[in-house]
Amino acid sequence: MTRLRFRVDARAGGSRARASRFHTLHGEVLTPVFMPVATRATVRGLSVEDLQAAGSTVLLANAYHLLLRPGPEVFARLGGIHQLMQWGGSVLTDSGGFQVFSLAGDRAITEQGAVFRSYVDGTRILLSPEQSIAVQQAIGGDIMMAMDQCIPSTADHASAAAAMHLTQRWAARSLTARGDSPQALFGIVQGACFEDLRRESAEALTRLPFDGFAIGGLAVGESKALRERFTELTTDLLPDDLPRYLMGVGTPVDLLEAVHRGVDMFDCSIPSLLAKQGVAFTSRGRVNLYRGVYKLAEEAVDPRCDCTTCGRYSRAYLHHLTKAGEVLGWQLLTKHNLHFYHALTATMRRHVVTDTFAAYYREQRDVLMRGDDEYPSRPPTVRRRRRDPRALQRFEVRESGHGYASVVHKRSGEIMHAGLDPAAEAQALYVDQSRLADRLREPRPEPLVVWDVGLGAAHNAMAVLECRDAIEGARRPLRLVSFEHDLGSLRLALRNATRFPHLHRAGPNDILRAGEWRSPGSAVVWTLLEGDFRARLAEAPPPDVIFYDPFSARTDTGMWTLECFDRVFAACGEHDTELFTYSASTSVRAALLAAGFVVGRGVPTGTKPETTLAMTPSAALRSVARGRVLLGTEWLERWRRSDARVPSDVPADGHAVFAERIIGLAQFRGASEPA
Repeated sequence: MTRLRFRVDARAGGSRARASRFHTLHGEVLTPVFMPVATRATVRGLSVEDLQAAGSTVLLANAYHLLLRPGPEVFARLGGIHQLMQWGGSVLTDSGGFQVFSLAGDRAITEQGAVFRSYVDGTRILLSPEQSIAVQQAIGGDIMMAMDQCIPSTADHASAAAAMHLTQRWAARSLTARGDSPQALFGIVQGACFEDLRRESAEALTRLPFDGFAIGGLAVGESKALRERFTELTTDLLPDDLPRYLMGVGTPVDLLEAVHRGVDMFDCSIPSLLAKQGVAFTSRGRVNLYRGVYKLAEEAVDPRCDCTTCGRYSRAYLHHLTKAGEVLGWQLLTKHNLHFYHALTATMRRHVVTDTFAAYYREQRDVLMRGDDEYPSRPPTVRRRRRDPRALQRFEVRESGHGYASVVHKRSGEIMHAGLDPAAEAQALYVDQSRLADRLREPRPEPLVVWDVGLGAAHNAMAVLECRDAIEGARRPLRLVSFEHDLGSLRLALRNATRFPHLHRAGPNDILRAGEWRSPGSAVVWTLLEGDFRARLAEAPPPDVIFYDPFSARTDTGMWTLECFDRVFAACGEHDTELFTYSASTSVRAALLAAGFVVGRGVPTGTKPETTLAMTPSAALRSVARGRVLLGTEWLERWRRSDARVPSDVPADGHAVFAERIIGLAQFRGASEPA
């Protein structure tokens, strides 16, 4: 008998979905259950009464953030999180593993635990499994999570195996630290997107006396199809008589797909994050209230919804609040979205109990993925020639089949961010790898300057802005400079905004209209330099970070030449600058080297086993501390054998001089690391 007294009430025919219940120290919980994210003992903008009215029964709080503020001594003194919040329902506390993972540039992982710097006062802190459990016990949640090492789901097999084995050892230590506490404890199955590692992780953890199991390491870079595949694989490996929790997921259709595969519990900040951008989830699909079509709309957000937002306020009012950036709009839409999520899980449970879930699942998949640009806001009064909303000038929108859309260059067929959810690639390749969050936390008065070369559909730019928004008390100003010679891709993405949820904020529209967007107080300034990048880069301030993301050399030849990289280096060569790009081509790396950059290997992304990072000499001095891996002599040997050794703009009679330039670089003298 576990501490939760878990019981399966019903199973759905033609599906792995199940309706269950368990008992915590604060009452009974029916599954499927969605847990709103109350990271710092609050769901932003909502009161406990709001959460109760929405139907919340379990909240998720985070031990990492609550360790730093207000601190475990406050919870111990005041009687725990329930007393502090005045919350009578259940609480699950996350161990802090994911938050430590997000500190990529400023944390160290050892057998003992994770060492990181506090964003509150700058002190160095060791978060060990024992410390994590002690903090969670002080917080007083009903369900605790064992500490794990989270890594990108796209990591290589060796890295995923090492993290998984460390997670197993930490899991055993977490159980020992829990002792005879009445609080339940879940283990976390890791293994990235490798079937053998998932099986090994589940086999090892299920031998331990946990009260439930979480599926970790997903929703951190993989495609929707991979997430669903490994969710199904992992649930099949877990005990039938204990709860299953899919961490950090997701949208309504993600919940539907996961329940269909046997998951019981979920958490995600999407209901609140997208509410802030004006997005509501409804019985007809997503509604983007930022759109001008709702300026005079008198109907409720969802006529079928009985939440207070839908009962009292019109779409027109919520459109106004969203456009004006008023906090009330965020609050009202968060209330609605949470109500919708709880109603969705209750409906799924009802269909499992009545054994109609399989039919409900087939019907709702398309509904939950629908956006409000897929049906008219009012009956058309004039018949006009139908325009394809998915195409504009040189670009078109293409659905991936995995829950996200991409912009395609029609003539060449080249896809922006091919092979991976564009938002996930922007996060992993550019934001995380550049340690952007750490840079923005630095208490420096001068702005951090980021060049976004190849604005496209603004995935990278939005990832930068979202990164800064997520930092509590960000102290360093940000200057984001985007370069683009054809804004058709961004205009097309905005026309199809429900397919591109990263655009649900004011910035992109302002950039198209005025060429600039400023945050309140102008701590963030986003500028567009339209036209030829090589001609306009001199107008931008010297960059600290460059996200180099134009189309490939086949489509945008001039952006990958030695002449172009010479100009880039001239603009930043005297500064501590790092450049990140998706290309790992031999000629591109050679051009960067010849221009004066020190070049290394970047993280894998999508179908690419590695990408490229380039550093100015002053940045290269810090490369070891930043965990950078430079190209060495074995790469040089492969370069000698390559048919693409020289950039396209180097004339034939200059090849020999170019080769001497590469061979003589200090980077390759004494280097011995494997290629």
